[in-house]
Amino acid sequence: MSDRTTPVPRIHFDERIAERYDATSADMFDPAVIDPAVSFLADLARGGAALELGIGTGRIALPLSRRGVRVHGIDLSAAMVARLRAKRGAEHIGVTIGDFATTRVDGTFRLAYLVYNTIMNLTTQDEQVECFRNVAAHLEVGGCFVIEVGVPGLQRLPPGETVRAFTVSPTRLGFDEYDIARQILVSHHYRVVDGQLDVFSAPFRYVWPSELDLMARLAGMTLRERWNDWNRGPFTSDSTTHISVWEKGRVAST
Repeated sequence: MSDRTTPVPRIHFDERIAERYDATSADMFDPAVIDPAVSFLADLARGGAALELGIGTGRIALPLSRRGVRVHGIDLSAAMVARLRAKRGAEHIGVTIGDFATTRVDGTFRLAYLVYNTIMNLTTQDEQVECFRNVAAHLEVGGCFVIEVGVPGLQRLPPGETVRAFTVSPTRLGFDEYDIARQILVSHHYRVVDGQLDVFSAPFRYVWPSELDLMARLAGMTLRERWNDWNRGPFTSDSTTHISVWEKGRVAST
């Protein structure tokens, strides 16, 4: 299937990041991580088509397609999509290059999904609201929108401090730098690759579950379920991530 291109803003996941993305995210490609997510999404698709926002190198799209779900993706990075295109089975997946907050594709979908904190790549509230509206425009009535995202970790940030380590090892360091007034964090990654220090930083907008629920309501969707993980563990006050599902309702007649 051919890729279509629309105007796009700044790209953080460029060729340098794309060429090593799968290797540096190897733990996220473990079947123990992927299989529950794919089963969860396939159940919601119910044989219909799925739209992945931020399809990347196809970590979820390819196994979901192998389950018989027709998948179309939107992604900002042509370099990431090129890695997807080189993989077996990619010929069955359509991709549109563009900003998933506003880019439209043909057809309607029974399922749309954003995984692995990708909603936070939209760094303003307006962009996140537009993303929900864009999804609603693509969904069938009764269709579902799924987001996997972390719960903001401000409880773990000592008063007066703005930086929290999330990874510390002999070959990798990771720190989140918080701007609480703007609800922004900059994620800093330092890795040793072939004996050289590789540095990558990118901004994200963290978002609360209740805020996402309001965005969904503004787009004509309501919360259907929320879980701690893809295995449907209960979401609690101690949860550090959540899987949320919103359903598109009918437009009320006037």
